Amino acid sequence: MSANEFPKASKFNFVNEVDYSYGGIVSKNVLKRPTGNISLFAFDKGESLSTHTAPFDATVMVLEGGARVVIGGEPHDLVAGETIIMPAGIPHSVEATQKFKMLLIMIKEQSV
Repeated sequence: MSANEFPKASKFNFVNEVDYSYGGIVSKNVLKRPTGNISLFAFDKGESLSTHTAPFDATVMVLEGGARVVIGGEPHDLVAGETIIMPAGIPHSVEATQKFKMLLIMIKEQSV
């Protein structure tokens, strides 16, 4: 386990594991491996990740609050309890329509 990761075999609640920062975005590694990452984020209202692409599919699980996820130009408004998969190679962005926390899961494909 890296010092930047969550402890194993210990119970926790994702919502309580990251705090909001006024006017900012806070992220924490849950797990980081060559085969993929799990990251926890807290966004202040109005904060965003600008449009970009990723080489692998990424899953956004909204834990608290709400956000707009735009995938290939199509907006999707999500609230706590909802999840969306952002496909590899398709431009996407994330904007906090209110304070929100999310879990981002990216599983990388191994090259053959």
